[in-house]
Amino acid sequence: MAKANALQEHMAGSTSTEVAKPAEHKSLAHLLTDPKIKQQIALALPKHMTADRLARIALTEIRKVPKLAQCSQTSFLGAIMQVAALGLEPGGALGHAYLIPFDKRGKLASGQWGVVGTDVQLIIGYRGMIDLARRSGQIVSLSARVVYQKDKFSYAYGMDESLEHVPYEGTDPGEMTHVYAVAKLVGGGVQFEVMSRAKIEAIRDASQGYKAAVAAAEKYKKPVDSPWANHFDEMAKKTVIRHLFKYLPVSIEIQQAVSLDEQADAGINQHNAMVIDGDYSVAAGQDDAPEDQQQGGGSTITAQEIHDALTAAKDQDNLDAAGDLIRMLPEAERAPLNEIWQKRSDELAAG
Repeated sequence: MAKANALQEHMAGSTSTEVAKPAEHKSLAHLLTDPKIKQQIALALPKHMTADRLARIALTEIRKVPKLAQCSQTSFLGAIMQVAALGLEPGGALGHAYLIPFDKRGKLASGQWGVVGTDVQLIIGYRGMIDLARRSGQIVSLSARVVYQKDKFSYAYGMDESLEHVPYEGTDPGEMTHVYAVAKLVGGGVQFEVMSRAKIEAIRDASQGYKAAVAAAEKYKKPVDSPWANHFDEMAKKTVIRHLFKYLPVSIEIQQAVSLDEQADAGINQHNAMVIDGDYSVAAGQDDAPEDQQQGGGSTITAQEIHDALTAAKDQDNLDAAGDLIRMLPEAERAPLNEIWQKRSDELAAG
Protein backbone atom coordinates (compact mmCIF):
# COMPACT_ATOMS: atom_id res chain seq x y z
CA MET A 1 0.00 0.00 0.00
CA ALA A 2 1.31 3.49 -0.77
CA LYS A 3 -0.04 6.89 0.22
CA ALA A 4 -0.38 9.50 -2.50
CA ASN A 5 -0.67 12.46 -0.12
CA ALA A 6 2.53 13.99 -1.50
CA LEU A 7 0.79 14.35 -4.83
CA GLN A 8 -2.01 16.32 -3.21
CA GLU A 9 0.47 18.62 -1.47
CA HIS A 10 2.28 19.20 -4.74
CA MET A 11 -0.93 20.30 -6.41
CA ALA A 12 -1.05 23.70 -4.70
CA GLY A 13 -2.49 22.41 -1.45
CA SER A 14 -6.01 21.93 -2.84
CA THR A 15 -8.51 19.76 -1.01
CA SER A 16 -9.51 16.43 -2.51
CA THR A 17 -12.99 17.53 -3.57
CA GLU A 18 -12.11 20.94 -4.99
CA VAL A 19 -11.59 21.74 -8.65
CA ALA A 20 -7.86 22.40 -8.73
CA LYS A 21 -5.97 24.51 -11.27
CA PRO A 22 -2.40 24.52 -9.89
CA ALA A 23 -0.55 27.68 -10.80
CA GLU A 24 2.61 25.77 -11.72
CA HIS A 25 0.71 23.65 -14.26
CA LYS A 26 -0.80 25.67 -17.09
CA SER A 27 -2.34 22.57 -18.68
CA LEU A 28 -2.88 18.86 -18.15
CA ALA A 29 0.06 18.24 -20.49
CA HIS A 30 2.35 20.16 -18.11
CA LEU A 31 0.89 18.26 -15.17
CA LEU A 32 1.44 14.83 -16.72
CA THR A 33 5.02 15.56 -17.76
CA ASP A 34 6.07 16.96 -14.38
CA PRO A 35 8.71 14.53 -12.96
CA LYS A 36 7.43 15.03 -9.39
CA ILE A 37 3.87 14.20 -10.42
CA LYS A 38 5.02 11.14 -12.38
CA GLN A 39 7.00 9.97 -9.37
CA GLN A 40 3.86 10.07 -7.24
CA ILE A 41 1.74 8.43 -9.94
CA ALA A 42 4.20 5.52 -9.98
CA LEU A 43 3.29 4.72 -6.36
CA ALA A 44 -0.27 3.92 -7.36
CA LEU A 45 0.45 1.74 -10.38
CA PRO A 46 0.52 -2.05 -10.73
CA LYS A 47 3.83 -3.54 -11.83
CA HIS A 48 2.97 -3.91 -15.50
CA MET A 49 2.28 -0.16 -15.92
CA THR A 50 4.83 2.65 -15.81
CA ALA A 51 4.18 6.32 -15.12
CA ASP A 52 5.72 7.24 -18.49
CA ARG A 53 3.38 4.91 -20.37
CA LEU A 54 0.32 6.12 -18.44
CA ALA A 55 1.25 9.75 -19.14
CA ARG A 56 1.63 8.99 -22.85
CA ILE A 57 -1.76 7.28 -23.01
CA ALA A 58 -3.40 10.14 -21.11
CA LEU A 59 -1.90 12.76 -23.40
CA THR A 60 -3.11 10.80 -26.42
CA GLU A 61 -6.62 10.80 -24.98
CA ILE A 62 -6.47 14.58 -24.51
CA ARG A 63 -5.52 15.00 -28.17
CA LYS A 64 -8.36 12.69 -29.24
CA VAL A 65 -10.94 14.34 -26.93
CA PRO A 66 -9.92 18.03 -26.61
CA LYS A 67 -12.60 18.75 -23.99
CA LEU A 68 -10.64 16.59 -21.52
CA ALA A 69 -8.13 19.46 -21.37
CA GLN A 70 -10.89 21.62 -19.85
CA CYS A 71 -11.53 19.17 -17.00
CA SER A 72 -10.48 19.64 -13.41
CA GLN A 73 -6.85 18.55 -13.14
CA THR A 74 -7.44 16.63 -9.93
CA SER A 75 -10.43 14.88 -11.48
CA PHE A 76 -8.47 13.90 -14.59
CA LEU A 77 -5.46 12.70 -12.63
CA GLY A 78 -7.68 10.84 -10.18
CA ALA A 79 -9.49 9.07 -13.02
CA ILE A 80 -6.35 7.77 -14.70
CA MET A 81 -4.92 6.67 -11.33
CA GLN A 82 -8.23 4.97 -10.56
CA VAL A 83 -8.20 2.94 -13.78
CA ALA A 84 -4.49 2.15 -13.46
CA ALA A 85 -4.94 0.96 -9.87
CA LEU A 86 -7.50 -1.50 -11.27
CA GLY A 87 -4.76 -2.78 -13.59
CA LEU A 88 -6.55 -1.46 -16.70
CA GLU A 89 -5.59 1.08 -19.35
CA PRO A 90 -7.59 4.14 -20.42
CA GLY A 91 -8.15 4.75 -24.11
CA GLY A 92 -9.20 2.72 -27.11
CA ALA A 93 -6.01 0.72 -27.75
CA LEU A 94 -7.27 -2.23 -25.66
CA GLY A 95 -10.86 -1.18 -25.03
CA HIS A 96 -10.34 -1.46 -21.27
CA ALA A 97 -11.77 1.91 -20.24
CA TYR A 98 -12.70 5.36 -21.53
CA LEU A 99 -12.23 8.86 -20.10
CA ILE A 100 -15.32 11.00 -20.73
CA PRO A 101 -15.76 14.74 -19.91
CA PHE A 102 -18.68 15.24 -17.52
CA ASP A 103 -20.20 18.70 -17.05
CA LYS A 104 -21.22 19.49 -13.48
CA ARG A 105 -24.33 21.64 -13.19
CA GLY A 106 -25.06 24.01 -10.33
CA LYS A 107 -26.05 27.55 -9.43
CA LEU A 108 -23.96 30.21 -11.17
CA ALA A 109 -23.02 33.59 -9.72
CA SER A 110 -25.98 35.04 -11.61
CA GLY A 111 -28.32 32.81 -9.64
CA GLN A 112 -29.20 30.72 -12.68
CA TRP A 113 -28.40 27.02 -13.11
CA GLY A 114 -25.70 26.04 -15.57
CA VAL A 115 -22.34 24.30 -16.01
CA VAL A 116 -20.08 25.13 -13.07
CA GLY A 117 -17.17 22.87 -14.01
CA THR A 118 -16.11 19.78 -15.90
CA ASP A 119 -14.88 16.54 -14.35
CA VAL A 120 -13.80 13.23 -15.87
CA GLN A 121 -16.05 10.18 -15.76
CA LEU A 122 -14.41 6.77 -16.01
CA ILE A 123 -16.34 4.24 -18.11
CA ILE A 124 -15.13 0.64 -17.99
CA GLY A 125 -15.24 -1.20 -21.33
CA TYR A 126 -16.30 -4.82 -21.76
CA ARG A 127 -12.69 -5.91 -22.38
CA GLY A 128 -11.79 -4.30 -19.06
CA MET A 129 -14.58 -6.21 -17.31
CA ILE A 130 -13.35 -9.47 -18.84
CA ASP A 131 -9.75 -8.71 -17.83
CA LEU A 132 -10.82 -8.13 -14.22
CA ALA A 133 -12.83 -11.36 -14.25
CA ARG A 134 -9.81 -13.32 -15.49
CA ARG A 135 -7.74 -12.02 -12.60
CA SER A 136 -10.38 -12.78 -9.95
CA GLY A 137 -9.34 -16.42 -9.69
CA GLN A 138 -13.00 -17.48 -9.55
CA ILE A 139 -13.81 -17.59 -13.26
CA VAL A 140 -12.24 -19.94 -15.80
CA SER A 141 -13.51 -18.02 -18.82
CA LEU A 142 -15.87 -15.18 -19.63
CA SER A 143 -17.09 -14.18 -23.08
CA ALA A 144 -19.75 -11.91 -24.55
CA ARG A 145 -21.24 -12.17 -28.03
CA VAL A 146 -23.67 -10.34 -30.29
CA VAL A 147 -26.58 -12.15 -31.96
CA TYR A 148 -27.87 -11.05 -35.36
CA GLN A 149 -31.19 -11.64 -37.16
CA LYS A 150 -29.99 -14.47 -39.40
CA ASP A 151 -28.10 -16.35 -36.67
CA LYS A 152 -29.54 -19.53 -35.22
CA PHE A 153 -30.16 -18.61 -31.60
CA SER A 154 -32.24 -19.99 -28.75
CA TYR A 155 -32.08 -19.93 -24.95
CA ALA A 156 -34.13 -21.00 -21.97
CA TYR A 157 -34.05 -20.28 -18.23
CA GLY A 158 -35.51 -22.44 -15.50
CA MET A 159 -34.74 -25.95 -14.24
CA ASP A 160 -32.87 -26.93 -17.40
CA GLU A 161 -31.14 -23.81 -18.66
CA SER A 162 -29.75 -23.88 -22.17
CA LEU A 163 -28.21 -21.57 -24.75
CA GLU A 164 -27.38 -22.22 -28.42
CA HIS A 165 -25.89 -19.77 -30.89
CA VAL A 166 -24.79 -20.62 -34.42
CA PRO A 167 -23.64 -17.46 -36.26
CA TYR A 168 -24.80 -16.81 -39.82
CA GLU A 169 -21.86 -17.29 -42.20
CA GLY A 170 -22.96 -14.92 -44.94
CA THR A 171 -21.82 -11.33 -45.43
CA ASP A 172 -25.06 -9.74 -44.19
CA PRO A 173 -26.23 -11.26 -40.90
CA GLY A 174 -28.88 -8.58 -40.37
CA GLU A 175 -29.49 -6.30 -37.40
CA MET A 176 -28.45 -7.05 -33.84
CA THR A 177 -31.22 -8.78 -31.87
CA HIS A 178 -29.57 -9.93 -28.61
CA VAL A 179 -26.35 -9.82 -26.63
CA TYR A 180 -25.29 -12.54 -24.19
CA ALA A 181 -22.45 -13.35 -21.80
CA VAL A 182 -21.29 -16.77 -20.60
CA ALA A 183 -19.05 -17.50 -17.59
CA LYS A 184 -17.45 -20.82 -16.70
CA LEU A 185 -16.72 -21.07 -12.97
CA VAL A 186 -13.67 -22.59 -11.31
CA GLY A 187 -15.77 -24.98 -9.22
CA GLY A 188 -17.67 -26.19 -12.26
CA GLY A 189 -20.88 -25.00 -13.81
CA VAL A 190 -21.82 -22.32 -16.30
CA GLN A 191 -23.77 -19.10 -15.81
CA PHE A 192 -25.16 -17.00 -18.64
CA GLU A 193 -27.19 -13.85 -19.16
CA VAL A 194 -29.12 -12.78 -22.30
CA MET A 195 -30.43 -9.29 -23.07
CA SER A 196 -32.49 -8.14 -26.05
CA ARG A 197 -31.47 -5.16 -28.15
CA ALA A 198 -34.55 -3.32 -26.92
CA LYS A 199 -33.43 -3.75 -23.31
CA ILE A 200 -29.87 -2.67 -24.14
CA GLU A 201 -31.17 0.46 -25.87
CA ALA A 202 -33.43 1.23 -22.91
CA ILE A 203 -30.38 1.13 -20.61
CA ARG A 204 -28.45 3.31 -23.06
CA ASP A 205 -31.27 5.85 -23.29
CA ALA A 206 -31.47 6.06 -19.48
CA SER A 207 -27.74 6.79 -19.21
CA GLN A 208 -27.16 10.41 -18.16
CA GLY A 209 -23.89 10.50 -20.07
CA TYR A 210 -25.61 9.45 -23.28
CA LYS A 211 -28.43 11.95 -22.72
CA ALA A 212 -25.87 14.72 -22.26
CA ALA A 213 -24.04 13.68 -25.44
CA VAL A 214 -27.31 13.69 -27.42
CA ALA A 215 -28.25 17.12 -26.04
CA ALA A 216 -24.82 18.52 -26.94
CA ALA A 217 -25.05 17.06 -30.44
CA GLU A 218 -28.45 18.69 -30.98
CA LYS A 219 -27.27 22.01 -29.58
CA TYR A 220 -24.11 22.23 -31.67
CA LYS A 221 -25.48 20.38 -34.74
CA LYS A 222 -22.83 17.66 -34.69
CA PRO A 223 -22.73 13.83 -34.40
CA VAL A 224 -23.32 12.29 -30.97
CA ASP A 225 -19.93 11.80 -29.27
CA SER A 226 -20.38 8.99 -26.77
CA PRO A 227 -19.07 5.42 -26.28
CA TRP A 228 -22.66 4.33 -26.93
CA ALA A 229 -22.55 6.04 -30.33
CA ASN A 230 -18.98 5.13 -31.24
CA HIS A 231 -18.75 1.62 -29.74
CA PHE A 232 -22.33 0.36 -29.45
CA ASP A 233 -21.50 -3.36 -29.70
CA GLU A 234 -18.81 -3.10 -27.02
CA MET A 235 -21.06 -1.12 -24.69
CA ALA A 236 -23.83 -3.69 -25.21
CA LYS A 237 -21.44 -6.52 -24.31
CA LYS A 238 -20.25 -4.60 -21.24
CA THR A 239 -23.84 -4.08 -20.13
CA VAL A 240 -24.73 -7.78 -20.25
CA ILE A 241 -21.45 -8.71 -18.52
CA ARG A 242 -22.21 -6.20 -15.77
CA HIS A 243 -25.61 -7.83 -15.23
CA LEU A 244 -24.04 -11.31 -15.22
CA PHE A 245 -21.62 -10.25 -12.47
CA LYS A 246 -24.58 -10.06 -10.08
CA TYR A 247 -24.74 -13.86 -10.14
CA LEU A 248 -21.00 -14.56 -9.97
CA PRO A 249 -18.37 -14.70 -7.21
CA VAL A 250 -16.49 -11.51 -8.04
CA SER A 251 -13.46 -9.70 -6.65
CA ILE A 252 -13.31 -6.32 -4.92
CA GLU A 253 -11.77 -4.89 -8.10
CA ILE A 254 -14.79 -5.99 -10.14
CA GLN A 255 -17.18 -4.57 -7.55
CA GLN A 256 -15.30 -1.27 -7.71
CA ALA A 257 -15.36 -1.23 -11.52
CA VAL A 258 -19.09 -1.98 -11.62
CA SER A 259 -19.76 0.74 -9.04
CA LEU A 260 -17.81 3.32 -11.07
CA ASP A 261 -19.61 2.27 -14.23
CA GLU A 262 -23.05 2.50 -12.63
CA GLN A 263 -22.23 5.96 -11.27
CA ALA A 264 -21.28 7.05 -14.79
CA ASP A 265 -24.56 5.68 -16.19
CA ALA A 266 -26.55 7.49 -13.52
CA GLY A 267 -24.70 10.76 -14.13
CA ILE A 268 -23.39 10.75 -10.55
CA ASN A 269 -20.04 12.44 -9.91
CA GLN A 270 -17.52 9.65 -9.29
CA HIS A 271 -15.39 11.96 -7.09
CA ASN A 272 -12.24 10.68 -8.76
CA ALA A 273 -10.32 13.63 -7.31
CA MET A 274 -10.62 11.96 -3.90
CA VAL A 275 -8.47 9.10 -5.21
CA ILE A 276 -5.46 11.35 -4.82
CA ASP A 277 -5.80 11.07 -1.04
CA GLY A 278 -6.51 7.34 -1.11
CA ASP A 279 -4.63 4.15 -0.49
CA TYR A 280 -3.52 2.13 -3.47
CA SER A 281 -3.05 -1.59 -3.84
CA VAL A 282 -1.72 -3.64 -6.71
CA ALA A 283 -4.51 -5.32 -8.66
CA ALA A 284 -5.30 -8.87 -7.54
CA GLY A 285 -2.69 -11.36 -8.67
CA GLN A 286 0.03 -8.88 -9.64
CA ASP A 287 2.15 -9.24 -6.49
CA ASP A 288 1.70 -12.99 -6.36
CA ALA A 289 2.86 -13.62 -9.92
CA PRO A 290 6.22 -15.39 -10.37
CA GLU A 291 9.11 -12.99 -10.98
CA ASP A 292 9.63 -14.16 -14.55
CA GLN A 293 5.99 -13.40 -15.34
CA GLN A 294 6.21 -9.97 -13.75
CA GLN A 295 9.15 -9.09 -15.98
CA GLY A 296 7.65 -10.21 -19.26
CA GLY A 297 3.98 -11.03 -18.87
CA GLY A 298 2.78 -9.76 -15.51
CA SER A 299 -0.52 -8.64 -17.00
CA THR A 300 -3.15 -10.73 -18.70
CA ILE A 301 -2.58 -9.01 -22.03
CA THR A 302 -1.96 -11.53 -24.82
CA ALA A 303 0.12 -11.34 -27.98
CA GLN A 304 -3.08 -11.53 -30.04
CA GLU A 305 -4.57 -8.51 -28.26
CA ILE A 306 -1.41 -6.50 -28.92
CA HIS A 307 -1.38 -7.67 -32.54
CA ASP A 308 -4.97 -6.49 -32.96
CA ALA A 309 -4.19 -3.12 -31.37
CA LEU A 310 -1.17 -2.61 -33.65
CA THR A 311 -3.07 -3.41 -36.83
CA ALA A 312 -6.06 -1.29 -35.81
CA ALA A 313 -4.02 1.83 -34.90
CA LYS A 314 -4.91 4.77 -37.14
CA ASP A 315 -2.23 7.19 -35.96
CA GLN A 316 1.29 7.12 -34.52
CA ASP A 317 0.16 7.87 -30.96
CA ASN A 318 -2.14 4.85 -30.81
CA LEU A 319 0.48 2.72 -32.54
CA ASP A 320 3.12 3.72 -29.98
CA ALA A 321 0.70 3.09 -27.11
CA ALA A 322 0.12 -0.43 -28.44
CA GLY A 323 3.84 -0.88 -29.12
CA ASP A 324 4.67 -0.14 -25.50
CA LEU A 325 2.76 -3.29 -24.54
CA ILE A 326 5.18 -5.57 -26.42
CA ARG A 327 7.77 -5.45 -23.65
CA MET A 328 5.22 -7.02 -21.28
CA LEU A 329 5.32 -10.31 -23.21
CA PRO A 330 7.87 -13.12 -22.91
CA GLU A 331 10.99 -12.50 -25.02
CA ALA A 332 10.09 -15.20 -27.55
CA GLU A 333 6.82 -13.48 -28.50
CA ARG A 334 8.16 -9.97 -29.02
CA ALA A 335 10.05 -10.15 -32.36
CA PRO A 336 7.08 -10.59 -34.73
CA LEU A 337 5.11 -7.86 -32.96
CA ASN A 338 8.08 -5.48 -33.16
CA GLU A 339 8.19 -6.15 -36.91
CA ILE A 340 4.47 -5.30 -37.19
CA TRP A 341 5.02 -2.10 -35.19
CA GLN A 342 7.87 -1.03 -37.50
CA LYS A 343 5.86 -1.86 -40.64
CA ARG A 344 2.79 0.06 -39.44
CA SER A 345 4.99 2.99 -38.36
CA ASP A 346 6.48 3.18 -41.86
CA GLU A 347 2.98 3.01 -43.40
CA LEU A 348 1.69 5.85 -41.21
CA ALA A 349 4.76 7.99 -41.94
CA ALA A 350 4.26 7.45 -45.68
CA GLY A 351 0.66 8.62 -45.34
